[in-house]
Amino acid sequence: MRSQKLPASLPAANLLSNLRHLYSQRELADKLSVSNKTVGRWERGETTFPAYLEHALRAISHPVQAQTEVQDFDTADLFAGIGGIRTGFAMHGGNCVFTSEWNDFSKKTYLENYPDTHEFVGNIVPYDAAKVPNHDVLLAGFPCQPFSIAGVSKKNSLGRAHGFGDLTQGTLFFDVARIIAEKRPAAFLLENVKNLLSHDKGNTFRVILATLRDELNYEVHYKIIDGGHFTPQHRERIIIVGFASPTKFSWTDLDLPVDRPVLSSILHKTDGTEALIESDGNRFFDHASSSVLEKYTLTPKLWEYLQSYARKHKAAGNGFGFGLVTGESVTRTLSARYYKDGSEILLSQGADNRPRRLTPRECARLMGYPDSFRIPVSDTQAYRQFGNSVVVPVMAEIARIMKPHIIAVKEHRALVGQQQE
Repeated sequence: MRSQKLPASLPAANLLSNLRHLYSQRELADKLSVSNKTVGRWERGETTFPAYLEHALRAISHPVQAQTEVQDFDTADLFAGIGGIRTGFAMHGGNCVFTSEWNDFSKKTYLENYPDTHEFVGNIVPYDAAKVPNHDVLLAGFPCQPFSIAGVSKKNSLGRAHGFGDLTQGTLFFDVARIIAEKRPAAFLLENVKNLLSHDKGNTFRVILATLRDELNYEVHYKIIDGGHFTPQHRERIIIVGFASPTKFSWTDLDLPVDRPVLSSILHKTDGTEALIESDGNRFFDHASSSVLEKYTLTPKLWEYLQSYARKHKAAGNGFGFGLVTGESVTRTLSARYYKDGSEILLSQGADNRPRRLTPRECARLMGYPDSFRIPVSDTQAYRQFGNSVVVPVMAEIARIMKPHIIAVKEHRALVGQQQE
């Protein structure tokens, strides 16, 4: 019975109701990382089901997702950040056997949420590819700064090289390539900024494709996907997937929600219904007064500076300025520099009040992380980490459509191996 598939087009409330015929309240609560009481309030209509959890709810409805405890393929997590890509693949049977992340603060957050026993490598550059454990899927959000619009502009202004000319980050793609060449995984997923396609008049991307297709002999597919289908944030990223043998993989199998969420779905609730997150306590939100802490409201000096900066650039005919949003908005892309002034996403608190930044917990929700995800680092580091992360539901949806092809390649290899014996 639990392999039944429910229509993905159902509204969240109806989907929740239908899933309750398949799962107990406790089982659903465990799968969504919330309390039994929270599921009960959703069922009774006392609180609205949060949009940032809708993808997780829909993922549960897929037959492949009904048994997430089954580990169907092994993954290697390179340039892992705080584990966003891994999280999405784990939802569909991925078992991580190797992790690499150079940033110590990101490593702290990663290990707080994934207390692994396998080897965790810092700098992958000097690491012997032969020592990487065998795995079925290589995951890599290789550093994007050399290819992003902001990154290219900054490096140009400093007279520094960018793209593959950046010896510290641009060439890290080739570390991904050498590990693929050595371990020959059944599949891979690479993630980067949209600007990778057009960088250096398309030459950078042509080199990447030539490496993956011609040198490594993988079947390669790529697509730009906007995370705004799942969370209230315009965030376009290029996804490159590859398979070691021919498949029938198609991007048309993606189930991208048409009804996009708005910002109110991820904001702290000030009406007394905000659930206490044990690992947060009152760090971001004062539950006694049902209010976001005052420290997230911009100081008068910073608010005046941002308004003055925007007026100056508007007068000069430029488009620079802060991004003021309301609960009905979809935000700009959250960046790693959000900790500096929060200017790309400032939440209005009324015409007569200064706006505020999103809290780190709200940023986590904006990236699709469940409230069970722990934030053990400072606000500054948390903003950097979520600004550099992937939208988790996007990764989960891609993992869903990749999985049958990953399994098919594995089975094909096993069959060929048997025939050769």
